[in-house]
Amino acid sequence: MAIFVHAVLPGVTTDQYDALNAKLQATPDIFDGCVSHACTATDDGLEIFDVWETEQQMNTFGERMMPIAAAEGFPAVGAGPRVLAVHNYWVPGAGG
Repeated sequence: MAIFVHAVLPGVTTDQYDALNAKLQATPDIFDGCVSHACTATDDGLEIFDVWETEQQMNTFGERMMPIAAAEGFPAVGAGPRVLAVHNYWVPGAGG
């Protein structure tokens, strides 16, 4: 079942995000199961919005991503992301 993930990252800058994203892009298969991703800057940091095919795939991503984020100086985040079951999703132009 697809899930929607909303992560609030106070204190994280767009420069930190961009550095982390560059490292993740070089990591084979790390995004397996990610259907969509968006990052927005706020007055306090960043917010991430994802759709994943399964919660297990999102958890696997998190297990691989967190050590890389820590090495990039990301602050420890107290609460995990909000995870919601997706009733339906579609991607314009993807035939679905």
